[in-house]
Amino acid sequence: MSRMRVMGWVLLLSAAGCGYRFTSRGAGLPEGVSSVCAPVFRNDTAEPGLEVLFTRVLRQELVRAGVLGGTGACEATLEGVVRSVANGPTVLAEPSFQSNPRSGAQVAGYQASAVVLLRLERDGRVLSETEVSGTEDFLPGTTSVSGDVLQVEANRRAALQRLAETLMREGYDRLASNW
Repeated sequence: MSRMRVMGWVLLLSAAGCGYRFTSRGAGLPEGVSSVCAPVFRNDTAEPGLEVLFTRVLRQELVRAGVLGGTGACEATLEGVVRSVANGPTVLAEPSFQSNPRSGAQVAGYQASAVVLLRLERDGRVLSETEVSGTEDFLPGTTSVSGDVLQVEANRRAALQRLAETLMREGYDRLASNW
């Protein structure tokens, strides 16, 4: 056997020992559910529109997995709640900042974070539930030290889009694997 083939088997076996599993995307929803409806999420945050963003991205994920059902053709319902969203700067301190805090610190970027609950239900009974959370970095605007407000907001919205895609993929995978 070639050395590369042996290394491939070693990597595969070590990954299997670490809890990784290789499964198809459409396999594994609890109790054989193969058709899911996804109503608009509930938004428990003060930021309007997040329920639409996360619902749209989850539905795209369900289409990819081949389990999004049409009206009246659903075996189960996948409900979501956007529990929290936050934004904050990532600050870089200048070397003299420790000795002289008034020397100033610069904003290197920002970070958006979100927490979302996903619950798969059939006939009022919870089949599976998971909470996903994460963060996504984004840059300030480039026109000044503090950045252009419109550019920062556009970058934040793009970060929330990327974050929604990551969280909904992870959330579906968790539900599908009973994680």
